[in-house]
Amino acid sequence: MADGSSKPNVLICGGVNTYSRALAAFLVPLEGEPLVSHLRIVDKYSVAPATTYLGAEFPKVLAKPEVDYKQANLTVPSIVQSIFNPPEGQGPYDYVFDLTGEVRHDRTEMILINTTCNVARMLGQEAAKRKVKAYVRVTLPFYETTSKGTHDEKDDPKPDGTIGTWWHETLRMLAAIEDLNLVILRVGFVYGPYVEFGDITSAITVGSVYGYLKKPMKSVWSPGKNPTNTLHVEDLAGAAWASATWMASLGRKEADSLAGESIIFHNEKSKVSHVEGMPPHDSKLVAPLFNLVDDSNSTLLSVGQTVTSFFGTTFDFFNLGERTMYKFMDDAVEDINEHHVGGWTQMIQNSNPPIPNTPLSAYMDKYALEKHIVALSNTKIKEVIGYKLKRPQFNHDGIKDIVDKWKEEGSWPIL
Repeated sequence: MADGSSKPNVLICGGVNTYSRALAAFLVPLEGEPLVSHLRIVDKYSVAPATTYLGAEFPKVLAKPEVDYKQANLTVPSIVQSIFNPPEGQGPYDYVFDLTGEVRHDRTEMILINTTCNVARMLGQEAAKRKVKAYVRVTLPFYETTSKGTHDEKDDPKPDGTIGTWWHETLRMLAAIEDLNLVILRVGFVYGPYVEFGDITSAITVGSVYGYLKKPMKSVWSPGKNPTNTLHVEDLAGAAWASATWMASLGRKEADSLAGESIIFHNEKSKVSHVEGMPPHDSKLVAPLFNLVDDSNSTLLSVGQTVTSFFGTTFDFFNLGERTMYKFMDDAVEDINEHHVGGWTQMIQNSNPPIPNTPLSAYMDKYALEKHIVALSNTKIKEVIGYKLKRPQFNHDGIKDIVDKWKEEGSWPIL
């Protein structure tokens, strides 16, 4: 920012397959004033022709004069350096939003280290070198909290599996970079228009199938508490922006004293000597960390009931015998999916007008069918940053907005 009145230059890295499109639309809206002077988005995907789902809105955002898209491989150090060089006539980047990281659960440890840890570490190091005013890392809910109560940032939830371990390790690597103006946002299950990734989108798609078949949608898990806290993608974008402006006004040292939390080691000690840039297991690492979820206190039951009631059916649970059988059989995944996928295919085929292709699938893999407990308190981000949720509740209005936009772009069956 050359002077107090000018708008910041912003770099978004990764996440075109998750939430970067919504963040870009928030920063450079189709209607109204952009929040930025210049926005660069960098990811491995091509946008013309598209090699991932983009949604109806994103190509229009990309056409805006403030926006520059670069297809690039961020695992290459020289490329990471080059993306920080702004176009001619633009000042350096003020804010970096890091939405990089592998989101597929079937990836090997080696791939996760390379595409999640190394990418973020190189971006963080370059951002620190360039004296970027704010570096916001969005970390996904690859954690298991306990189902008792909601958990604030002082709690230390256990990373979930290999993917959780290395996403968490990424936070340690970033926290260890001196002079990096880092803010970490630990988000819940994100949903919203054009978000085709994640458990809530999956629940909405599958719920519609059971509504169409006029059958109850059933869960493999018992009707316990099972928190699955939700977050609208507009609030992910809004809170990311609020976090960046907050950090830019303070700097890392003061931000650490106001909102710093210990990022605790959750890995094998032997990995430290093998993985480049991995801080020693006993390093005391602190970084500003905020949980980001809505006010719904969503649970498996409440999400199931909200979705199924929207589609005119009910949410139910398998009996104990069925649950026990389903939990221990890999074949059960295919068995369960037979109903969803068949029904969804039928809906697509019967749509008028027809649907030539859709990014949505009613298939739920083993991970999606497992129990994931995410119970987070959002008090700190409201109190410290003063963020006010735009979409505090997961409700029918939110689902209607999503489905209507998919119908409009021809991705959702009209029956």
